[in-house]
Amino acid sequence: MKPEQIYQELKKIAEKMGVAVEEHNLGPNGLQVKSGACVVHGQQFVIIDKHKSLSKKIRILASYLAQLPHEEVFAVPAVRELLNRYAEE
Repeated sequence: MKPEQIYQELKKIAEKMGVAVEEHNLGPNGLQVKSGACVVHGQQFVIIDKHKSLSKKIRILASYLAQLPHEEVFAVPAVRELLNRYAEE
């Protein structure tokens, strides 16, 4: 699969799991901010710096989703393998 397809599949899985994925400009604004997960009013979010490379966006999202119980959510084989690899780390 192409990286863009993998990223889109990860976003679909996140949605099925109730995790909102948002990309924002986290550039220099006087605060030390980096991509990652958070919970706001009970809603899980993964906030990703839109300036990150596609491979880093995939790594951020896959590593977070791998921590959650994702076994019951359908994933294409390439994405399932990616999630399982991050789950082992």
